[in-house]
Amino acid sequence: MDELIGRVAAAAGIREDLARQAIGIILKFLDRDGPPDAVAQVLAALPGASQLMAEQGGGGGGLLDSLAGKLGGSIGGGMGAMAALNELTNAGLDMGEVQAVTRELVQAARERAGDDVVDRLVASIPGLGQVL
Repeated sequence: MDELIGRVAAAAGIREDLARQAIGIILKFLDRDGPPDAVAQVLAALPGASQLMAEQGGGGGGLLDSLAGKLGGSIGGGMGAMAALNELTNAGLDMGEVQAVTRELVQAARERAGDDVVDRLVASIPGLGQVL
């Protein structure tokens, strides 16, 4: 995971601690909103992913996270993507950095889990393709 964190940090031009946090947020979002079989394959292909997600704890505490909690959990579909974007911007990333982190993470997942799995995962989550 440290190699992936360094790779994402370099691609986005951000600190490694911020890259670590951003990767965790994105992985939690995928785990929450993606098809379980594809998510499991991606997480298995990224050693340390589950631990990194666990380190992230709860949501980012933003408005959409608060709304999601009041509605009984995750806000599905495109709102799930908006909630993840909210967490990423609350962490200190601008939109260009969010895109760079997401693109690099998706590229690493493609290299390790395969294009078919990642394409299915991306296609299944409304709003994710717009970030890529």
